[in-house]
Amino acid sequence: MYAVIRTGGKQYRVAPGDVLKVEKLELPEAEAPNVVFTDVLAVSGEPGTLAKAEGATVTAEVIRDDRHAKILVFHLKRKKQYKKLQGHRQAFTEVRIKSINV
Repeated sequence: MYAVIRTGGKQYRVAPGDVLKVEKLELPEAEAPNVVFTDVLAVSGEPGTLAKAEGATVTAEVIRDDRHAKILVFHLKRKKQYKKLQGHRQAFTEVRIKSINV
């Protein structure tokens, strides 16, 4: 069984037990260990079938909040003596999928 969820402007195919990194989730302290994704686009119960998910939810537990490795953004305009170097680290939340509720 798997589901397709949308969070952080991206879509993910998830199954129970999967660990994935999603865009940083701002959670209240009371809900910190668990997350419920309500924006479920599709659910597959059997191999080869895919159905729209109405009222389905995906429950996950938060493993950690962290940031990805640094990437360097370098701008250069040739022959103009213009160089600009900037670093960026994107924040993420790592979650483990517990269950898919249809």
